[in-house]
Amino acid sequence: METTAGGRTDWINPACMLLLALIGVAFIYSSQAYSGNDFWVRQLVWIGLGGVIYVVLGRIDYSIYLANAFWLYLIAIFLLLLIYTPVGMEREGARRWLNFIVLAYQPAEAAKVCTLIMLASVLARSELGTIRQSLWTLTKVFGITLLPLFLIFTQPDLGSCLILPPMMLTLLYISRLSERFFIGVLAVVIMGTSVVGFDLYQYSQFLKNEQLTALEARGKYQETSIFPLRDYQRERIMTFVAPEVVDPRGTGSAWNSVQAQQAVGTGGLTGKGWGNGLQARLGYLPRSVAHNDFIFAVLAEEAGFIGGIFVIGIFAILLANGVRIAGVARDRFGTLLVAGVTVIFLIHVFINVGMTIGLTPITGLPLPFISYGGSFILSCCILQGLIQSVNRHRRRFD
Repeated sequence: METTAGGRTDWINPACMLLLALIGVAFIYSSQAYSGNDFWVRQLVWIGLGGVIYVVLGRIDYSIYLANAFWLYLIAIFLLLLIYTPVGMEREGARRWLNFIVLAYQPAEAAKVCTLIMLASVLARSELGTIRQSLWTLTKVFGITLLPLFLIFTQPDLGSCLILPPMMLTLLYISRLSERFFIGVLAVVIMGTSVVGFDLYQYSQFLKNEQLTALEARGKYQETSIFPLRDYQRERIMTFVAPEVVDPRGTGSAWNSVQAQQAVGTGGLTGKGWGNGLQARLGYLPRSVAHNDFIFAVLAEEAGFIGGIFVIGIFAILLANGVRIAGVARDRFGTLLVAGVTVIFLIHVFINVGMTIGLTPITGLPLPFISYGGSFILSCCILQGLIQSVNRHRRRFD
């Protein structure tokens, strides 16, 4: 007998969200305590606004997104294109924000959400089999992913670019596409990694051999290289794989990474206590990044290994619950939607924590609900609102 489970609220994810958000506010305050900034107050405002959006979206039947996926996708593309109009705003050499007077919004966040909805809607309506049988669907899926990916890459925003391909591949895998496709993807990834590796090798040799200043050499290589990477992006990757080449003294591109690892290392088992961390307060971990990209370093220094593991444990519960809800979704669209959200969060957590401890390159991906950022907080609440909607409007067969 079919029974409706509408109105059944999941309390696990909102509890995790609230706990992570409060932890984030506490350590944003700690990281900026001596600077006089009110980032923690702004974060509270964004959390409050995001909470309202989360509740509203959780009560809306997610089938409405299936019916309007194309229009949502067009809105996201329109916002990305607005970057190149007078509304677009440039910061530190990157044009990633829209200036709406009262707030600066990052349209890449909307692109993540709307691209996920569009991909889930296409795959929910398609039957996949062999690569030949699925060729038209794959063409649509790749087109839907590549358009926002290209627009985000040109901003440039390498961190956000890392979200869309794994999300797409996860949805294709859940849709039971032929395994040969993923073998082909692995081969392409290996080839791409080899090309990037060769470019980085040439870059490192260029820096060693050119009888120019470092700045002049980088500019000259940028003019001659055919690979579409900015020098600062090369240096971020090189800082991870070969820091002795680009920054042998650890005072340049490797500075943030070195200071973050020192913060984590000096935190020990139990940390120095809230408000007693030194790396951010003394400015060794720059205040421009301590409250956002490297907030986990501040947390690990002040709360120690135990505090870091506690936060990672909350994320593990959040992600595991997402997998559970994906499994009990009433339809394929709901399953794909929740799985996509869960993968987005997994990538953010893995890369952000990883770059703090030297496990992954520095990419600028923030830590969900903990890093400072209005656009990102709203995006996280919207994504989790989609999960709540799928959970509240599912049906089970008893």
